[in-house]
Amino acid sequence: MAAKSISRTLVWILMGLLILGLGGFGATNFSGTVSNVGRVGDAEIRVDDYARTLQNEIRAREAERSAAMTFQQAREEGIPDRVLSQLVATAAFDHETGRLGISIGDENLREQIIDIEAFQGVNGNFDREAYQFALDRAGLSESEFEDDMRRETARALVQSAAMSGLSMPEGYKDTLLTYLGEERDVTYAALGRADLATGLPEPTEQELRDYHQGNLPQFTTPETKRISYALLTPEMIIDSVEVDEQALREAYDEQIDEFRQPERRLVERLAFSDINAAEAAMERIESGEAGFETLVEDRGLDLADVDLGDVARDDLRAAADPVFAAEAGDVVGPLDTDLGPALFRVNAVLAAQETTFEEAEPALRDALAGDRARRVIDNSVGRIDDLLAGGATIEDLVAETDMQGGTIDWHPGITDGIGAYDAFREAAAQITTDDYPEIIHLSDGGIFAMRLEEVVEPEVQPLETVRDAVRAGWRDQAAVAALKEQAQGQLDDLQSGADFADLGLSPRTAEGLTRRGFQPETPRDFIETVFGMDNGDVTLLEGDAQVFIIRVEAVRPPASDSDDLEQLRSALQEQAASGLAQDIYQMLAADIRQRAGIEIDQQAINAVHSNFQ
Repeated sequence: MAAKSISRTLVWILMGLLILGLGGFGATNFSGTVSNVGRVGDAEIRVDDYARTLQNEIRAREAERSAAMTFQQAREEGIPDRVLSQLVATAAFDHETGRLGISIGDENLREQIIDIEAFQGVNGNFDREAYQFALDRAGLSESEFEDDMRRETARALVQSAAMSGLSMPEGYKDTLLTYLGEERDVTYAALGRADLATGLPEPTEQELRDYHQGNLPQFTTPETKRISYALLTPEMIIDSVEVDEQALREAYDEQIDEFRQPERRLVERLAFSDINAAEAAMERIESGEAGFETLVEDRGLDLADVDLGDVARDDLRAAADPVFAAEAGDVVGPLDTDLGPALFRVNAVLAAQETTFEEAEPALRDALAGDRARRVIDNSVGRIDDLLAGGATIEDLVAETDMQGGTIDWHPGITDGIGAYDAFREAAAQITTDDYPEIIHLSDGGIFAMRLEEVVEPEVQPLETVRDAVRAGWRDQAAVAALKEQAQGQLDDLQSGADFADLGLSPRTAEGLTRRGFQPETPRDFIETVFGMDNGDVTLLEGDAQVFIIRVEAVRPPASDSDDLEQLRSALQEQAASGLAQDIYQMLAADIRQRAGIEIDQQAINAVHSNFQ
């Protein structure tokens, strides 16, 4: 029964991939004179299967990136290799199921097919026309689809037999939980340049040169791309876009609810099951026995549960008049509501507001002009594309259109000007000297085209150019060295149990730290350092022009009643079991490949790849 359930699930997955994959791929058939890209033993890896799976993987990656992907980029990310490896593993199991003689009978196959929703008519029963239509759309014959289902089900039986019942060993799980859940309490103090007992000397010229040479990466410019671009944004042409008063008044009327806000109240409402309970609650408030918050807590609620936010008269219906007659802080009621009798507390009175047309006009004009400017740009794209297709350069675009030109020495750290746009940064990262300018759209409705002039290699900046930065770096380094030397005596005292404050230090404490934690305003390796120490240990940790003195006050095992740890336990168990199952799957597939032998037809693979380029 379990095998049947597994098979049915895999069949649904297979059918979805076949219909979505082949349907989207155009049901392209690559099988000319060559039908396979390889084989494992007796099992073939069909050309169409490789092409379809490769296309699906590229599309999935494009969805993650929210951008198109070239086949060269897919190669760089190793997608073709991963797809081939996946299909080789699948073929290995197909060979093994054939060797073992594992298959499903016609009756089981029939039951699986008629249960697939894509093959059912409006009455929920199997519809042969729907069956044939779905297969035609996927580019499959009935025999091909049924053979795929038989192989998929047989593979599932072998895989489930190999991987069923896997679980993480308790010792492994407990070790991981102890490692991740163990806690530390620490006391620490940060010492900066102001804590030095003596001042810092001025660096000599030789010390500056030594520091510069010893930290060359710090004073080396990044690789940059010198890019010429033509840019057009709505902001550039907004002043030239005319908006008549009629359009402005129409926009004002359409948004009148935003410009005319009636008087409103910030209100909380506590409803009761009957009028007697509501009146008794109101009496407790009037007598001073209880406040509104107490009544809410007595009902097992939070103030957030009874908060209505800001409301207008129309929102309160029958309760509107008493509530809008109340002042801030008043409780009124009981009043009838859809939820029964209720008490209302008024937290604030929001006066009516009205923005006249004259007051709203500047904002309306900017909004309408911006919309029209974006439409102007959209309408110009066709002409600019034609210019580029005719061989126009960046300079030609600047001369013949409203686009403005510029240059930028770009690297990933540049986020100013045109570098502030995500679309530009992504395009700049990929551009080469072989690329021709093309129109690329920006998030604000603008457009740009770009040309790579040259790639400027990294260059070490001479000392004369970065002298101030070198001097600042040397002083930071010298300050840390002096602080470490000054703190050595305090370390011995702290190790012996002395109090931080008695040594003139300003201590901070952190309790219940775990390896998954984070301590603000500390160096990046603070947690790692703490968990490399034992109870009572004291150490020095360098920071950014600072030194941290740390002492571990307590080491505790994971909390046994921690909900967070219980969730972590479940996650670790699931993750480890999944990883173990995957390892066994790969080991079994590798064993089958070794026994059966594997052949790959690189020419057939190249033929498939040529259709993607």
